[in-house]
Amino acid sequence: MNSESPRSIGVSFVGNVGEKIPLMNRRHQMFDYFTRMFGNSSAGPEETSKDGYVEFGNIGEATSGRTLGLFAGVFAPVCLSMFSALLFLRVGFVVGNAGLIETLIQFAIAYTIIVFTVMSVCAISTNGAVEGGGAYFMISRTLGPELGGSIGTLFFLANIVSSALCLTGCVEGLIDNFGESGYLMPKDSYILNDGHWWRFTYTSSLNFLNLIICLIGATLFAKTTVIIFAIVVICLLSSFISFFLKSPLQIEVPAANTFVNQTNATVLLNYTGFNLTTFSENLGPKFGNDYTSNNISVTFSTVFGVLFCGVTGILAGANMSGNLKNPSYSIPRGTLGGVLFTFISYISLSILVAATCSRDLLQENYVFLMPINIWPPFTSIGILTATFSASLSCLIGSSRVLEALAKDCIYGRLLQFVNYGVWCSNPIAAVLFSWLLVQIILLIGSLNVIAQLNSILFLLAYVALNLTCLGLDLTSAPNFRPSFKYFSAWTCSFGLIGSVIMMFVINPFYASTSFGLCLLLILLLHFFSPCEASEWGSISQALIFHQVRKYLLLLDPRKNHIKFWRPQMLLMVANPRSSCPTITFINDLKKSGLFVLGHVKVDEAETNLDYTDKTISSWLTLVDHVKVKAFVELTVANSVREGLHHLIRLSGIGAMKPNTVVMGFYDNKVPLDYFTRLDSVYKTSLFQGITTNDEKFPLRLPNEEKHLSTSEFVSMICDIFQMHKNICICRHFDLYNKSDIVKNIKYKYIDVWPVNFFGPSMNDAYDTSSLFMLQLSCIIKMIAVYKKHTLRVHLLNTIDIQSQRAQLKQLLSTLRIKATIHEVQEWSQIDLRTLDSDKNTYISRVNKLIRNQCAETAICFVYLPMPKELRGSDLQNVSYLNSLTDLTNNLPPTVLVHGVSAVTSTTL
Repeated sequence: MNSESPRSIGVSFVGNVGEKIPLMNRRHQMFDYFTRMFGNSSAGPEETSKDGYVEFGNIGEATSGRTLGLFAGVFAPVCLSMFSALLFLRVGFVVGNAGLIETLIQFAIAYTIIVFTVMSVCAISTNGAVEGGGAYFMISRTLGPELGGSIGTLFFLANIVSSALCLTGCVEGLIDNFGESGYLMPKDSYILNDGHWWRFTYTSSLNFLNLIICLIGATLFAKTTVIIFAIVVICLLSSFISFFLKSPLQIEVPAANTFVNQTNATVLLNYTGFNLTTFSENLGPKFGNDYTSNNISVTFSTVFGVLFCGVTGILAGANMSGNLKNPSYSIPRGTLGGVLFTFISYISLSILVAATCSRDLLQENYVFLMPINIWPPFTSIGILTATFSASLSCLIGSSRVLEALAKDCIYGRLLQFVNYGVWCSNPIAAVLFSWLLVQIILLIGSLNVIAQLNSILFLLAYVALNLTCLGLDLTSAPNFRPSFKYFSAWTCSFGLIGSVIMMFVINPFYASTSFGLCLLLILLLHFFSPCEASEWGSISQALIFHQVRKYLLLLDPRKNHIKFWRPQMLLMVANPRSSCPTITFINDLKKSGLFVLGHVKVDEAETNLDYTDKTISSWLTLVDHVKVKAFVELTVANSVREGLHHLIRLSGIGAMKPNTVVMGFYDNKVPLDYFTRLDSVYKTSLFQGITTNDEKFPLRLPNEEKHLSTSEFVSMICDIFQMHKNICICRHFDLYNKSDIVKNIKYKYIDVWPVNFFGPSMNDAYDTSSLFMLQLSCIIKMIAVYKKHTLRVHLLNTIDIQSQRAQLKQLLSTLRIKATIHEVQEWSQIDLRTLDSDKNTYISRVNKLIRNQCAETAICFVYLPMPKELRGSDLQNVSYLNSLTDLTNNLPPTVLVHGVSAVTSTTL
């Protein structure tokens, strides 16, 4: 990608293209850069580039391709674009139908929207370097690729339509000058034939001329902008002077108005000069018909659509941002100056027209300014230069927006031809494609019809610009520090709301269609665009942060209620390569709660202060790969146990802190690598390095010593209990295959064993751990994969089995848990007295009993008893872990559960 691509703005943090900063000795060169920037801003860029240098540009200096200043680059193009076809061709149409008072109101509405939008543009453009693409660049770098790309596409189309609009106006002026009954032609003679296809031929010819100029280069047009602007201003002044010097006269209806010229009789219309009666008659609205659009009736929305298309040129300067010496300086001053100048011109012309021209003249002759001019060619030249230059400006602007879209890879390979078709910094392919689309729009033919579509598309761009600035202001982003200060959230909101309202006032169908198309593009770009928001930064992240912070503060842990309890899981992951099934299962078990993947690196903390920064990227990639909704917390500690304490205390924020800690089981199984197994759904090369040392998450070798001892593992269980967190220990999840559970019909049950096998009691089924087990089993049953499975609660055969069954059934009914109760008759064959005398035999029999019930079980929840001594000796800890191992041997995927707090509620 070349250095002028908007994409490259994410690589550097200072400067524009052109300046040289060595990659080596960066500290010294940065100091030198800032010294030159603040101490000697006139220092130009070096003439040659050397290996090892990155090119930037001096602030305020003209780099390659950046030659335009404030007047020629912004003020003149904005004025010409805003004058376009309205100034000489449609001011009479607006005043003649809406009346002077309503015209002034419409101008006030239009310019209010425009001024507020300009404030947003100025704020954004003075907050950083604006590259090629103008408004699209501003929107996309703030709203992200989806919204920015969709709005940019519609803004590209807006410029296409605007170019076609101006060409149509230009041909209308030509016909009225050189066509039948043309004002510059002798009686009964003409040069240009009239008709729909003749006009299409003329507009196509002018469009082809635009193409030739654009292919030569935009600089040619930029060099003549000031001259063209001077010509238009002289023509406008001649019209103003003519109102004072021209005597009353009668003006023929133009030949184009075939609806009035239906007879051979000549129809004359009155120019009265300054006349109080004429002025009074033109104050109120009197809507007629539009003779250029099959004589359709004119309404307020029709008039406003035509009027607004004449004030949509405010982004003409921003579109040329890639050619401006100093965009941040030129865009605000040039745009605001252009808006003020055109506003004064339009208001003055409207008042003069209302005071001197009859209503019939204004409605039946849109080119009346020519015959009343002291020298009619002045008006003709003004029409042709204003419209043609505006059409050319829009064609150049649209090609630059398309080029920016292509460079950003918004549409992937679809616009790749634009990047290949660049010659001497001129986007030839983009110009040709834009020219072709203008050619298609020219088929519409009617200026007033094109004007409504043009206004809608530009208003949508203004909606996006105001939304962009509003979002930046509301999020209070520290880096949003525009030098332009005359804006606020209120100005952005008024501009945003006003633009939306006027879109629907002008044409509800066009407005709805444009919003629908924008939404469709957003969805398509979201799912298919290869462009990443992380390259630019998206305001959505700032808005999310702003809202999340606000709601986290509102989420007061003192106000928590048990009926809104949900599991907030901290899963301790030794190595994600061997933990993928467990990660997937716990993601299902969290039930829209918090899910944190925790990992402890056992090492000296002082020598690994940057561990999180170096490895967090790989863990986030893992989260995306496994497709879970989880956060990642990493820490470095002298032991796994110490690291566990860190993670329990520091994971989460506010009321969003883990209430349940999940660990894998401590055994001697060789860890499996789910990233390389051929039969694994998690198979990937994402974490594979070029060499073994580069590989992410390397697995422990079979003969390699563990970082965790048996005693430490049991101590961790006790620590979690003492820190008042629920405990889950997962075993045999190397057998867990979610897709197999869906396909294999042998899996029918989710089993719950609500009994403390290390010390059975009649009340085990109703204590905190059993209720927590029931809650977790109920949650997993809500997942689509497990909905066909039966939740089975095992009831051990006791002395009063019927009473126990009724009591358990009542509990399940109260908790609204749909489950079957399964009586385990074999329990009566186990002698509980052997629990103390021959514990190993007792545990083996219990394990066999459970295995006999689990042939068709997908997931098994088993009661996790606590060690008798929470701070027992190493021998006691080993004995406890061996008992758990024997208890769960050869079972299906099993979750050992111990609850420390109430999680179920029977209240409404």
